[in-house]
Amino acid sequence: MKMRETNDWIILNTIIYKIYTMENFDEMRKELLEQLKLLIDYDSADFYLASMEDDKKLDRPVTYNCEGNLAQEYEELDYSRGIMLSGKALIYRETDIMSDEVREQTEYYKKVYKPNNWHYSLQMVIAKDHHFLGTITFYRTIGKQNFEYDDIFILDMLKDHLAYRLEKYKKNGGEEKEKLTVTETVEKYNLTRREDTILRCLMQGKENAVICDELTISTNTLKKHILNIYRKLGIRNRVQLFKMVREHEE
Repeated sequence: MKMRETNDWIILNTIIYKIYTMENFDEMRKELLEQLKLLIDYDSADFYLASMEDDKKLDRPVTYNCEGNLAQEYEELDYSRGIMLSGKALIYRETDIMSDEVREQTEYYKKVYKPNNWHYSLQMVIAKDHHFLGTITFYRTIGKQNFEYDDIFILDMLKDHLAYRLEKYKKNGGEEKEKLTVTETVEKYNLTRREDTILRCLMQGKENAVICDELTISTNTLKKHILNIYRKLGIRNRVQLFKMVREHEE
């Protein structure tokens, strides 16, 4: 596995931040596919949800450089459908379950892959508590090398975050519970003026060092303020903060 550069981890952190904070669910999914292009080399991708009515069916595709809805082909022809509906979160290359020679002879490969000039694929099955929630598939065109374990590692870092967001979305019937604005949070939990300022910095995704420079305070002082905010809100970390408070006031 190759060594990731600092910029890669910054991009990954930004992606996780957006999974929790982007209020428009489908825009979050589109942004995810676009941002992942910076970390994983792929030519096309699709992101399907488990249907609200029947979680054995796929629904509401968001795509990157793909045309049409492949849900019917997935449901009728896909040889990995049993893996997808197993209720287990999993990331795998199709060549991990079937040789190239066998894949190329399947009806699914002939009907879906060849017309789109795809050959290799990498799939993320999103599930939580044995419930299938959705699937993302990344494709590479004919002539390119197969996906690597480093690509699987990147997706593995994201799968639990995506499972949380998708489960929350499904439990609310497609309508996510309204988060508090920063102003509402300050008023409801009686935050001080300084805590208000720091909360706004946190919700803007600023790193601790940047906040310290802007407010001319020490790292220890900032940590004390952050812990006070967490204590008042009844949370333990920044991820829980993003789940509770909206990124923007609107």
